[in-house]
Amino acid sequence: PWGEKALGGYLGGDRAAWRAYDAVALIEDGARVPEVLVDQGMADQFLVEQLRPHRLAEACDAAGIPAAIRLHEGYDHSYFFISSFMAEHVAWHAERLA
Repeated sequence: PWGEKALGGYLGGDRAAWRAYDAVALIEDGARVPEVLVDQGMADQFLVEQLRPHRLAEACDAAGIPAAIRLHEGYDHSYFFISSFMAEHVAWHAERLA
């Protein structure tokens, strides 16, 4: 899969080392954040096989981390999707950093 190829290119072939960059693995290994916001397009070609946002939702739930994982019909993995929600994400982070 494309995601594995990309991770291998960035992080090398040691898949165990990838856990340090995997949000689900980090939470499973004890990392904690106050809350999480994720927007995901339902038409994303990588959704089912590689992105699997339900795993993040499950990890957050098990760890007691509030998670807003919002799934959007009609959006894919494009710049248009990212730009559609960018201002909201910046505001979300700014509110928490204030």
